[in-house]
Amino acid sequence: MMLSKLPPRERQIVDILYERGALPVADICDALPDQLSGSAVRAMLKRLEDKGFVQRSESDRGFLYSPVLSDSVAKKSALSEIVRVFFNGSPASAASALLGMSDRLKEDEIDQLEEMIARARKAKGGQ
Repeated sequence: MMLSKLPPRERQIVDILYERGALPVADICDALPDQLSGSAVRAMLKRLEDKGFVQRSESDRGFLYSPVLSDSVAKKSALSEIVRVFFNGSPASAASALLGMSDRLKEDEIDQLEEMIARARKAKGGQ
C-alpha cells in the first residue's frame, strides 16, 4: 500500500488528512489548492477508502475522513521507498546524505542522532 502510487489529486487529499486530522468533505475541499466540487472530492474519498488509505466515521458534522495508516507507519513506508529508490536500499547512504545537510542541524538534534545510533547499536547486540 504505497502512497507514492496514488494519483496526485488523491495523494493531496491524503496529505491534507495527515496534516490536519479527521475532516469533513467541506473542509477537505477548502484545503485543496484549487477548488473541486464536493461530489468530485467525495468520489476520490470513496476510491481512497476502497484502496484502504482513508477511513470514514460518523460525527455530528456528517462523515469525517481520516488516514487508515498512522502517521509514523506512513512515514516509515515512504522513507523505505525513498531509501530503496534513491539510495540503493542502503539506510546508511540515506543517513549519510541527511548528515551532509549538517549545517542545518541544531546541536540538540545531533545529540538525538547520537543517542539513536547508540540505541540501534545496542539493539543489534553491539557495544
